[in-house]
Amino acid sequence: MLKKEGIAMILAGGQGTRLKALTENNAKPGVPFGGKYRIIDFALSNCSNSGIDTIGVLTQYQPHVLTTHIGIGTPWDLDRNNGGVSVLPPHMKQDGGYWYMGTADAIYQNIQYVDTFDPEYIIILSGDHIYKMDYAKMVKFHKEEEAAATIAVIDVSIDEASRFGIMNTNEDGTIYEFEEKPEHPKSTNASMGIYVFDWKLLRKYLIDDAKDKNSNHDFGQNIIPKFLSNGLKLMAYPFSGYWKDVGTIDSYWQANMDLLDPNNELNIHDKKWTIYSVNPNKPPQYIGTTAKIKNSLLVEGCTVFGTVKNSILFPGVHIGKNSIIEDSVIMANSKIGDNVIVRKSIIANDVTIRKNSVVGNADEITVVGEYSDVKSNSVVK
Repeated sequence: MLKKEGIAMILAGGQGTRLKALTENNAKPGVPFGGKYRIIDFALSNCSNSGIDTIGVLTQYQPHVLTTHIGIGTPWDLDRNNGGVSVLPPHMKQDGGYWYMGTADAIYQNIQYVDTFDPEYIIILSGDHIYKMDYAKMVKFHKEEEAAATIAVIDVSIDEASRFGIMNTNEDGTIYEFEEKPEHPKSTNASMGIYVFDWKLLRKYLIDDAKDKNSNHDFGQNIIPKFLSNGLKLMAYPFSGYWKDVGTIDSYWQANMDLLDPNNELNIHDKKWTIYSVNPNKPPQYIGTTAKIKNSLLVEGCTVFGTVKNSILFPGVHIGKNSIIEDSVIMANSKIGDNVIVRKSIIANDVTIRKNSVVGNADEITVVGEYSDVKSNSVVK
């Protein structure tokens, strides 16, 4: 048995249907973001920067991209013999097998994996949020408070509170009630989907929950309410800083645009908290003599001959002559021909937009799915 004080489990099997074409062939945590990352890179990098070297990534929907991207964990310094990163899809057991039925069931099905490291604490994370956080500080808080469970919360506006699970707390931060997307919220402490549990205690509750045929096998709906009803101490861990659930096209687009604000709270240029990823083997970017670029992010392998404003270009993107790209996200290896206008759009990987076409408008976000071929002189809205 490999003894670890704490390990992390990242829930990364979400389908992300509200991201539409972006998740047709990819799980939500595997969606590209910010020019050179995938969404899951933030949770993995947070773990690495927090000194957590043992991580299970629980996959389910369209796992191929995520599995390939994570590999043996080298970019995050997780290619280790004692711990490291492990991809954990649903699997067959002696009594059969089935898909993960909920967040709690996903951990339950991997009890044997967790027990291998005999941890005192387990950190449960969502793999589909954009943020930077030191989990070590949260674990320290959990230990000092001698809590059975600690839940990270972020203050949201009262208008937004109905979209989240809300933790109602006493003045000392203890949680006395959990409300799932309440119509009339009593507080604005929104759950971030980040939990620290005492493993031995959680293990018992997971086993009991698995036997309950009426359970949804979910942390928010079942495990946390059961902790509360049994009088266990639950603490809210307040987080301040940038955090965004990029579960919709609007929030995904906005999170990308936030990176273009030089004063944004996320600050991906922070050398003290690097966001690591798999870097493609691409040549340097080339900016042609006819190019005009303003307030944009361009990475390796881009070739630009047109105008790029307030946009993000992923590796291998080509922008043709006299083309105008504004307020848009252009993903890897997409080719924009000459005399094309792209406004407020998300162009997925390996898209071709041929000459004299117009994509998008200033009123709403247009999405063009992977491998699409937009013919010359087309209008896409």
